[in-house]
Amino acid sequence: MTDKFISLIKECNNIVFFGGAGVSTESGVKDYRSPDGIYNTVKEFGISPEKILSRSFFEKDPATFYEFYRKYFMISVEPNDAHKALAELEKMGKLKAVITQNIDFLHQRAGSEKVIELHGRANEFYCNKCNGFHDNYSAIESINNGKVPLCDKCGAVVKPRVVLYEERLFDGVCESAIDAISEADMLIVGGTSLTVYPAASFIGYFKGKHLVIINKQATDYDSNAALVIREPIGRFLKETMKGLSVTTDI
Repeated sequence: MTDKFISLIKECNNIVFFGGAGVSTESGVKDYRSPDGIYNTVKEFGISPEKILSRSFFEKDPATFYEFYRKYFMISVEPNDAHKALAELEKMGKLKAVITQNIDFLHQRAGSEKVIELHGRANEFYCNKCNGFHDNYSAIESINNGKVPLCDKCGAVVKPRVVLYEERLFDGVCESAIDAISEADMLIVGGTSLTVYPAASFIGYFKGKHLVIINKQATDYDSNAALVIREPIGRFLKETMKGLSVTTDI
């Protein structure tokens, strides 16, 4: 499988990566829908994670929201071999964009520069009332101390700049993602079950040569793929980069 994947990479020069929570699990971040994911294992709040991560619940009970948020999203993690490999592919001029559903900023920390964040970023905040960006450091400090972060200007609850259930994607990200996918000659889909919409629908805009899916579970797009990989994505991409004579150790 690795040799075939390497040959496809060598053939293409406009590669786009579309990734989900499974890309970051090897860094210690929980995904959502796997047997060990947040939706199947988090029980201590007495409320489903899907409900906690909704806009209406955030407005109703920000204290519980931020308790959950601190435990599962404000964790200290490092980029793994998948993030590092994708950054190296970009440096080689092969990878033109990373489209991520994750909010952990790990792609950028690994060195990727062209990253389209569909669902925002966990460590950025803005004021619900003022609609302006808030000081990230003070918000993070409040959350880590078990407090609800409040705006220094008006006292309103500060919200993380992430897309919650019941919210639309941020302006411009859909267009950017669709443009990148529609222009790609190779699309690598990794670490995602392709069940979250509208993000999953973007795959339908791919008209290039090769669709590659790297995911532990089956997806609805497997039958359309030139190659389907069931291995852990970090390990597989690290081996791929070795085959391309590139090390991902940093």
